[in-house]
Amino acid sequence: MIDLELSWRQAGVAAAGLIVASVAMRASKRERLTAISVFTQETGLVLGLFALWQLAGSLAGVSPDGALARSRWIWHFERAVYLPSETAIQKVFLPHPLLIQFFNLYYDSLHFPVLVATLIWLFVRHRDTYKRLRTTLVGLTGACLLVQLMPVAPPRMLPETGMVDTAIRYHQSVYSSVAGFDPDQLSAMPSVHVGWAILVAVAVIGTLRSPWRWLATAYPVMTTLAVIVTANHFWLDGIVAGLILVLVLAIQTAARTVYFRVLAARPAPVPVVAETSRSERTGSFQAD
Repeated sequence: MIDLELSWRQAGVAAAGLIVASVAMRASKRERLTAISVFTQETGLVLGLFALWQLAGSLAGVSPDGALARSRWIWHFERAVYLPSETAIQKVFLPHPLLIQFFNLYYDSLHFPVLVATLIWLFVRHRDTYKRLRTTLVGLTGACLLVQLMPVAPPRMLPETGMVDTAIRYHQSVYSSVAGFDPDQLSAMPSVHVGWAILVAVAVIGTLRSPWRWLATAYPVMTTLAVIVTANHFWLDGIVAGLILVLVLAIQTAARTVYFRVLAARPAPVPVVAETSRSERTGSFQAD
């Protein structure tokens, strides 16, 4: 299977190039180029985030043994709190090859393009909402990357789950090492796929006013199903991503509240009345 995603090096170079181009366009002081530079800068920022995400995945594989141990703890914890078995969910779909191949493609290809499309839509049509979403995206992705520095293996690598690596079964794996431990595969906790999908749904529902906006909830539901069916994530991976998003949104709301309170507490500026000079006053009296 062809990997259509950029590596962290490619994404990093592209992001740096776009940022430099944005600075150059602003320096030209041409109105049209200055307007374009805003879009170029934002695109560079998103690509930079993607590069950091890819890099964090490659750094997470320092200890395969530790990754398996943490994965095993998650598996037993989920059973202790009576979460549904990922294995049972996957077995429902395994007899249907076309569905499995669809979920493989969904998991590999859809998350980043959908996020980018949402950002472009908000940038063009709802600029204020875009700014808030961009800040949320930076906070969510950054927090997830910090957690991912602690390696956690996906359920398909844990023998006791009995789950099938569907990407290998149908020759759709994008990892360079399918038999051993590729570092990119040891960043299962939390699921950035699920976190981004929830963020997209929140953006659509919070921006649109049509009753159809609630259909956006289908996207994170489908994404969660895809990561489970393909054995790439546990339920807990998605739950933690959702909780991180809630925390980021809560911090943003608190920061905005504090900001507006500080603005409201500031004394209103006293209007400055220009004082006429003595000669002007004398001249006016003489004229009278």
